[in-house]
Amino acid sequence: MPRRAAPARASVGAGPAADRAGRCRRSGRASQSSSNHSRARLVGVNLLTGQQFPLRRNDGTELGTIRMGLGWDPVYVAGTAHEVDLDASALLFAGDGIVDVSFYGQLISRDGSVRHRGDNLTGEGDGDDEIIIVDLTRVPEYVTSIVFVVTSYGGHTFEEISNAFCRLVDVATDQELANFTLRGGLPFTGMVMAAVHRASGEWVLEAVGAGISAKHPSEAAQQVAAMLAAP
Repeated sequence: MPRRAAPARASVGAGPAADRAGRCRRSGRASQSSSNHSRARLVGVNLLTGQQFPLRRNDGTELGTIRMGLGWDPVYVAGTAHEVDLDASALLFAGDGIVDVSFYGQLISRDGSVRHRGDNLTGEGDGDDEIIIVDLTRVPEYVTSIVFVVTSYGGHTFEEISNAFCRLVDVATDQELANFTLRGGLPFTGMVMAAVHRASGEWVLEAVGAGISAKHPSEAAQQVAAMLAAP
């Protein structure tokens, strides 16, 4: 069967100023609408930067739907939380061209394969702060990478954030398969946390952990495209 042609490159909105009002209406804590997993339950493979993990169960069967949970804690100064508003996004690429996106401004990708569960404005509390669901069986064939990024809406850097992590969960079994924790003190307003790539006919998770200068997914998309285009 011939491969379906990739659509025109997607737009990720006009930037922070254009969507500020709509953002407030869409805010909501992701962990309240999820199963509220505690970070003490991290039981998957602990990945290091650059490591890859095939998206298969222990019995070798392929995964259908995965849940990417991302979380962080605010830094406390004199006992008071310094609230930091981070945003998780999933950017869908065909090669180095962005073709779709799921973020607080578009919770469901146009093809319906990726769903964002809502925006957490503070980072306080246990469990996943933001959750993105990916139905791998619905991802169009032309999509070669799904990249998970976190950007700081208010321009705070990761020097003001602690315990930033992402974790991959098999939705069918609710089993965590892999997790990746970032070191603190990074002077960036954005972070490429992880990516899922097509490789030899199957999906592979890569722990990235690359800092970028981005406060909005549109700014992150440009830099991620450059990373994917690099040899």
